[in-house]
Amino acid sequence: MTSCRPLMWRFPLPLTSENAMKSNIWKLPQPGRCPFSLENPFCFSFKEAAIKLQVRLLVASALAAIAGLAFGAQALAQTDPLPSWNDGPAKQSIVNFVKTTTDQSNSSFVPQEGRIATFDQDGTLWVEHPIYTQVLYCLDRVPAVVKEKPELANVEPFKTVLSGDREAIAKLSLHDLFKILDATLTGMSVEEFNAEVKKWLETARNPRWKRPYTELTYLPMTELLKYLRANGYRTYIVTGGGRISCGSMPKRYTGSRPSRWLAPWAGRNTATTRRASPS
Repeated sequence: MTSCRPLMWRFPLPLTSENAMKSNIWKLPQPGRCPFSLENPFCFSFKEAAIKLQVRLLVASALAAIAGLAFGAQALAQTDPLPSWNDGPAKQSIVNFVKTTTDQSNSSFVPQEGRIATFDQDGTLWVEHPIYTQVLYCLDRVPAVVKEKPELANVEPFKTVLSGDREAIAKLSLHDLFKILDATLTGMSVEEFNAEVKKWLETARNPRWKRPYTELTYLPMTELLKYLRANGYRTYIVTGGGRISCGSMPKRYTGSRPSRWLAPWAGRNTATTRRASPS
């Protein structure tokens, strides 16, 4: 009769003596003290595995939440026509106005040919402080004018402008400013004037924001113009400036559809032979 031996896991330990065996047993890698591997199957901590699983689940949850927020923000941006506006009565009244005037079933419905919205430019669509952008252009043009006409160097208000004293320049009267505008906006063809304006807009920087003037527009108002045009409104922009305002800036406001500019000053310069036409 064959005897059965119990199945035993044999460790590669020298069976020299009981004390030696005990000593070698204590040298076995303890769970949690080294990374798990096929070579060392006993170097494995179930506690560490559980912690790692929890961490992975938390990371996965966080990534899913971030992705959800990003998707939600993108979806909101696509549905909200005025994303830069704070939620409140002003924004809601604009949205309600557009909805009621474009809904044929509403008593306030306005046919498309009657949908007209008019905006002021300076201070509403782009910056006007500390002074109008066109006036800043004219002040920057004074040295070139004086170079052509040296006799103006000691004549006010050109003398004050050449001094570079900002406080003194700020105190110039309206009559003085008209003298500067007349001297810097005349005596050249429309093409020459447009070239000068283009060059100035590419290099001039606002002293406060250190950015080109063409970038100093108000995003909420740009969004409003686009929102109105998308709903069949024709937008008109009224400005006291000349071709610097209505000839060089329209793309910042109009987007893909034209705005119309009402610029009384545009026809008063020798360089500007007619009022600005729709862009």
